[in-house]
Amino acid sequence: MPVDLAHIRQVMADADCLYDEAQVEAAIDKVAGQINGALADRNPVVFCVMNGGLIFSGKLLPKLAFPLELSYLHATRYRNETSGGELFWKAKPEISFIDRDVLIIDDILDEGHTLSAIIDFCRHAGAAAVHTAVLIDKDHQRKARPDLKADFVGLSCIDRYIFGYGMDYKGYWRNAAGIYAVKGL
Repeated sequence: MPVDLAHIRQVMADADCLYDEAQVEAAIDKVAGQINGALADRNPVVFCVMNGGLIFSGKLLPKLAFPLELSYLHATRYRNETSGGELFWKAKPEISFIDRDVLIIDDILDEGHTLSAIIDFCRHAGAAAVHTAVLIDKDHQRKARPDLKADFVGLSCIDRYIFGYGMDYKGYWRNAAGIYAVKGL
């Protein structure tokens, strides 16, 4: 079914801006400072969670002032829909992280089913420690596990459907320079 671009454009026109570009960039600087303080001597393997974590990773990585190895992984529950389903691995990590610290960079901690599965995968595959950095932590009580929290969080947001800075609306607006909430969702 072809995408209704008029609808996609209208979603942006009607959206509420929760955080503008300057606020998001300041949050990324804050996260970079925290990670520099915590992982500079740990020789981590850093995984960008595709596709959502791409923009956050791209903005964050140049601000990390220590040696690291970088790779990516791709696991999703959304598949360009607005609600999640079963976990689907598109690409598992290809770089070895056995007995190494791992930093997982993702766009959002919503319910956290995907992030939780990635953390468990890394732990079971031999990571010495698993750290997580997310741009957005959505404020609600529906986390996959009661103890699920990201180690490094840029911003928190209300429980609405959001897009921008890597997060999408039906596959679109990952490129939006701010964090936006879909009107009515």
